[in-house]
Amino acid sequence: MALPPHRPTGPDTAALATLPTPLEPMPRLGVALGLGPDDLWVKRDDLIGLGGGGNKVRKLERTMAAALHDGADVVVTSGAPQSNHARLTAAAGARLGVPVVLVLVGDEPATETGNLLLDRLLGARIVWAGDVGAEGLAAAVQDAADHERSAGRRPGVIPFGGSNAVGARAYEDAGRELIDQAPDLRDVVVAVGSGGTMAGLVSALGPERVLGVDTGAVGDAVDRVRSLWGAIAPDDAAAGTLRIRSDLVGAGYEVLTDDTRAAMQLVARTEGIVLDPVYTGRAAAGLVAGVRDGAVTAGSRTVLLHSGGLPGLFGHPHASPWREA
Repeated sequence: MALPPHRPTGPDTAALATLPTPLEPMPRLGVALGLGPDDLWVKRDDLIGLGGGGNKVRKLERTMAAALHDGADVVVTSGAPQSNHARLTAAAGARLGVPVVLVLVGDEPATETGNLLLDRLLGARIVWAGDVGAEGLAAAVQDAADHERSAGRRPGVIPFGGSNAVGARAYEDAGRELIDQAPDLRDVVVAVGSGGTMAGLVSALGPERVLGVDTGAVGDAVDRVRSLWGAIAPDDAAAGTLRIRSDLVGAGYEVLTDDTRAAMQLVARTEGIVLDPVYTGRAAAGLVAGVRDGAVTAGSRTVLLHSGGLPGLFGHPHASPWREA
């Protein structure tokens, strides 16, 4: 029996996410950090539904819709070997009935774990770009798109991390959703990878209410976020000051730092919530540091954005075996 075609989409949004995502209290963690029992909350974008969940689903609702609206019958995107964006693009392609090609940095490993295992399970075709930088990865994406085009297909390219103006607007919507849930919000703490999530939140909430934690995914996190914010609201971005802390990158994006390990363990053992070693773990470490240095204070509502990424824990080279922090 023939499978039905992909789900109908409008010109702006494909139906992929389960929204709104929950906003849950974290009283034990709040008290452990020196905050009040009602001060700290978590926005559960890890429970967004598709493909294991995560913030990229919101962006893919818009970026996939744009690709399909432009006539794409195959989607090409890129990322690191354990890319959450790559996994969720594969899941979105499966949901919408569109083949997905993932161009990943590095060489094919002997064993596929974590997000890579899920990429295969979800039916994506993986192209290994080798040990390349940003320019080399962009060239490899172009080669993959040209290959699809030469085979008679119409490729749509979704940028690294799904972070362009189209994708960032999804987190402008998420910021409004968060305000509906927590009108008294003072701070939202969020990991900064490719920049679109923070840019959208800043556009909706203002830069004073968003504390970004640099993960080392891009060379200049401030420049990346400001550029994407400017694509949404150029006047605001030109005048606003971003709050991004870069003291938790450590030895690099793929290296699990002691601060991140300790924060992951604290969140797990006070609230039963599991974070990943690259994004949400660093965001939690930034929350801990923010309380310590006064950037996050007691008596006001603070939200940690849980942007998903759990499968990456099982593919991370430094996360096993777990040792006491």
